[in-house]
Formats: sequence, structure tokens, C-alpha cells
Amino acid sequence: MAQSTETTDWVSRFADEVIEESERRAPGKATSPATAPVIVVASGLSPSGPIHLGNLREVMTPHLVADEIRRRGHRVRHLISWDDYDRFRKVPKGIAGVDEDSFSQHIGKPLTSVPAPEGSAHPNWAEHFKAAMIESLAELGVEFDGISQTAQYTSGVYREQILHAMRHRGEIDAILDQYRTKKAPAKKQQKPLDEAELEAAEGSGAAAEDDGSSGSAGYFPYKPYCGNCEKDLTTVTAYDDDTTELTYTCTACGFAETVRLNEFNRGKLVWKVDWPMRWAYEGVVFEPSGVDHSSPGSSFQVGGQIVGIFGGKQPIGPMYAFVGISGMAKMSSSRGGVPTPADALKIMEPQILRWLYARRRPNQSFKIAFDQEIQRLYDEWDKLDAKVADSSALPGDVAAHARAVGTAAGELPRTPRPMPYRTLASVADVTAGHADQALRILSELDPARPLASLDEVRPRLDKAETWINTQVPADQRTIVREEPDHDLLKSLDEPSQQSLRLLLDGLADHWSLDGLTHLVYGVPKVQAGFPADATPKELPPEIKTAQRSFFALLYHLLVGRDTGPRLPTLLLAVGQERVRALLGE
Repeated sequence: MAQSTETTDWVSRFADEVIEESERRAPGKATSPATAPVIVVASGLSPSGPIHLGNLREVMTPHLVADEIRRRGHRVRHLISWDDYDRFRKVPKGIAGVDEDSFSQHIGKPLTSVPAPEGSAHPNWAEHFKAAMIESLAELGVEFDGISQTAQYTSGVYREQILHAMRHRGEIDAILDQYRTKKAPAKKQQKPLDEAELEAAEGSGAAAEDDGSSGSAGYFPYKPYCGNCEKDLTTVTAYDDDTTELTYTCTACGFAETVRLNEFNRGKLVWKVDWPMRWAYEGVVFEPSGVDHSSPGSSFQVGGQIVGIFGGKQPIGPMYAFVGISGMAKMSSSRGGVPTPADALKIMEPQILRWLYARRRPNQSFKIAFDQEIQRLYDEWDKLDAKVADSSALPGDVAAHARAVGTAAGELPRTPRPMPYRTLASVADVTAGHADQALRILSELDPARPLASLDEVRPRLDKAETWINTQVPADQRTIVREEPDHDLLKSLDEPSQQSLRLLLDGLADHWSLDGLTHLVYGVPKVQAGFPADATPKELPPEIKTAQRSFFALLYHLLVGRDTGPRLPTLLLAVGQERVRALLGE
């Protein structure tokens, strides 16, 4: 039964549609969710290089829907097809242990036949890049069944489907031919994909695939891998439906052979036939696809017609938009150095990363912050967390929060005492990894509830420390002065000297995060003749200017720069005795 639209989010709406579609496909086969046929949702990932944060949307969209279906008591299976039998298309740049010249000799081979990067613990290229993604999905709480397409094809699982496709190659060719010459109406033509988008599409296995070989012997939707060089640069020159004898030649090495396709397992269906074949074979009800599939002749559109040849139906599912990175171009798995889920999980907790995918509809693009924006992201999350706790959050926000913090199997591990990320980052910056100092400072943030151990603020503290160490440029790191700036102190006018005296006089009584915040903002107010607790509405605009000047003076005296971490945190980090020395007391 569909839920009220007033209380549902995009995940719930898709779950409604998927359950209804599943019931249409198997009417009358169950009297309850627990006895209904297993609902199959699917994702596909090509381990052609680092599996990036854009590819993660291919997994998180069906994961969130599957998890909602599971919460409702239905049996559901989330398949991830590892497209590791795809051809090695090109050598990614910037991959450690990969020399472009030496690895280029493997172009055209299956990804599982390409050596792993030098120094890898994994047996081949595909397994190397799959491993990092599997580890990240476990941390994110994603439950799935992984299927290696190398294993499926080379063990003969798809033999009947391959023979069926070859028998019906004329029908498949006719469908594909509609799009080989078809052009979209000008007014509906999609904006051309830019270079990064094209590369991202290629990384998903969706683009740059041929439809199959057409030659003097006709059209064939099947590509053998060469028995000599292992590459797919082959052309089928003859095929007999009765005997299943297939002859091919390799344009790369000149090798030719005749095999019986009813016992030959070294090849695969071309992509636009392979994908719909798998929909039918697995009974997929829901699978999203990237925006590259929205154009005429795309794999998803063509597959919707070809799937009927295999006796199946096209899955329902949204087109999902690209995911970007703050300050970086759109991503591609074929380019080295592109942020992966593992990279993101080093600097943010799994709940935050899940939330980014849960709170935006699949057709909405968004960015993942690796820069200073991550601090604002965490502030936003903490505010939402508080609103959910006091029941003041909107229903859609409550739903996204619930999907972020856990799954049908239970809540993900979380930081017991989640102090503000920006505070933890500032402390990590100033203390440079000294645990004792970090514990002292964090305990002084709230003297009424001192920390007993840094474990109370982990793993958030560890994520913030990694962010400081890996994402903040060296020239933006905070280095506290060893000695007072005597020249600057001597040059100060009387108002500036007075502001420092007011601060120093109040340090002991205000030595907590809230106390120091009140103190540093209050000094310019008191100097101007206003109470320290006067609100902005009660103050003239000049007070803000005076505050900025006062803050800049403190930063210069403490760290030798115009800016730095939030002053209350910085003062706690430096410590009372050292603050007094650096401010000239």
C-alpha cells in the first residue's frame, strides 16, 4: 500500500513503485510480504580503475530503495554486477604502480586478465579496484550480492542466453539499426556531454561500446576474446546455428580459429545486448542508470526493446545525475586521482556520506566537499541531528536522517559525543597529533562535562585530523608563535593595548568554549561603552568592524597571520599561560 505523500521521501515513493511492479510481474503468488517472490534491484560497476564517488550513486540509489523495501518486511536482493569481463579500454593516468607504456599492451583484454598495479596484493586489475569498493560499502552498511561477470561468462552460466542471442541476431540487429541512423529532433536534443561526462559514462560501461560486429557474414552480437592474445579485437567470420560452429579472426595478432559456441566460454555479448540479457536472467525489477542513458540509442533505451527477446521486462528506475567534488571537475573512473568512497570515508563518517545521497533525489546533482565546505556540511548535519532529537525536523529531513544513520539491520556505529567537526579540526591542526594536548583542550571546551578519553569523540576526531593533514594546504595550517611579536606589541596604540588587557583580565573566568566566545566578542563592545552581552540589534555597525580588527590583532600575535581557527578554540589550544606570554602580559 502506498504511503501518504505528505510523509514520504523519494526513497519511499520508489519503494512503493517497485513493490507494485513486482506484484504486477507475479500476481497472486503471495499472501504476505514475507512469502512474496524476492524483489531484485541491481547496480553495475566496472572496475576499470578507481571506482569513484559518482559511481557510488549507482549503488546508493538501489541500496536505499532496497533497504526501505526490507524495512517493510519484503524479501529483497541487491545485486552488484562487477563488469570485470569488460575490455581494458585505456590506461588510467596517475595510478600508483602503473606505467602507461607497459600497461598499454593489455588494452583489449578482459579486466580480470590485466595484471594488478605493481605492489598490489590482488591477483588482477579488476580485483584490485573491486577490493577498495567492497571495503567502503561494508563501512557504509550496504548489503549486496556481488556477481563477477568473468565468473558468469567463463563458467558457461550464460551459454543458453548467448546461443539464443545468436539465433535471434537478425531481430537484435533490426532493433539496433533503428538507432544507428536515428537522430533526435532538434528541439529535444540533449546538451552534448563534456569530456569529463563522456569519460564518466565510459567508466560505467555505458558508452563507447560497439553494437556487435557486422561484416560480409552478417551481424553478430557476440565478441570472442582471442585464444592467442586474449584481446577482443576479433571479427566473427562465420557461424552455423545448427552446429554452433563459430569462426573468428583477430585483427591484433592474426590468429583465427573455429569453435563450438555451445561449449566455448571465452567471449561475451556486446554491451547493448548483455545488459538486457541480464535483466531477464536475474529478473531485475529496479535499476537506476546515469544521465548518459537518456539519449536516443542509449543502452537503457535500446535494452528496453531487446529485453523482450530474452523473455524479460525492462526494470523501472530513475536516471541519476552526476556527482561532483567541491573545487574539482566532474569525475571519471578512467582518470587517476579521482576521489573514491574510501577517500571520502577518511574525512567523513559513513552517516554523512549516506546522507548526501539520501537527501537528494537521484536526478539532482550535488557536490561532495573535500575543502572547507565540509565544516559547514557537518554544522548542517549536527543541526539536523538536534532537530530530529527534539522532534522539530520536517518529515522529509527525518526520513533522510533515518536512512543515513542506519539500515534495516540496525544503526551504524557512530561517535558517542559528536563535538563540532570544525572544532575538532582546529584542535587537530593546532596540536599536530599530540593526543594529550588534544584531550586537555577538548576537556576544557565544556568544563562541566570533561572528556574522559578521546575515544568519546572518535571516529569524528580521526576524520577531522585526516582532513587537516591531507586536504588543508601547508600554508593554511596553524603554527603558534614560539616567541611574542615584540615589535608589534610595542607599536600598538592605547585602544589596542586596552583591548588586550580586557581579554587577559577575563581569561581565567571565561576559560571554556562558550566563555571565551562571549569574551572575545565582548571586548570590542565593552570598549565602545556597551555591555558585553549586548545583541547585534542593540549595536551600531561599527562594532563589527572593531571586532574584525581585534580578531586580526589576536591572530597576528598568536599565529602570525590575519586569520586562523576560531579564536575561542585557538585560545584553548594554546593554553592560558602561553596566551598570556604571547599577548605581552
